Amino acid sequence: MGRYDIRNVSFLLRLTRFLADNVGSLVTGRKISEYLKSQKIKVSHNLVIDYLSYLTNALLVLRAQRYDVIGKQIFEIGEKYYFEDLGIRHALVGFRATDINKILENLVFMHLKSAGYDVTVGQIGKREVDFVCDKSGERIYVQVAYLIADDSIRDREFGNLLKIQDNFPKMVVSMDQAAGGSFQGVEHLHIEDFLLSRIF
Repeated sequence: MGRYDIRNVSFLLRLTRFLADNVGSLVTGRKISEYLKSQKIKVSHNLVIDYLSYLTNALLVLRAQRYDVIGKQIFEIGEKYYFEDLGIRHALVGFRATDINKILENLVFMHLKSAGYDVTVGQIGKREVDFVCDKSGERIYVQVAYLIADDSIRDREFGNLLKIQDNFPKMVVSMDQAAGGSFQGVEHLHIEDFLLSRIF
């Protein structure tokens, strides 16, 4: 089919739906092939990698690799995928209110990409920073959360950023109506303010 002479169209559709359902989750070719095997679909690890590259080359989905913030290197295994168009994602798996975190993370990722940032997923030991964003020698760190509903969520979202020992801007983006100001130097922005911020 088309440019890549794709023969297994059914598998391509299932793979795309898998990515739509797992926006913002770390995936590997092996993890996908094992999931498909559990669904009685047998495909090789290499075929999964090939089809993922076709989807990214077509700009249907964009890949965010993992970055070791302390070691300052890219991990070779594990990445996240985001949809260039959330409408396509919703057409594949439907809009579900329970997916609001995934949708917000996808929205923030695409906004950062459209602003010209090179975006990776930060790793600090076992902790994760949603986005490490570099452009023209400058960097920002961004965490995304639906709501900072309690102290445990605040500790996780702000705490991950506070583990980073540098002076680049750090921010948490959420839909909290009371968002604004900062917590121990980490800015807290409402999603609307983030999308309109002049920093981008």
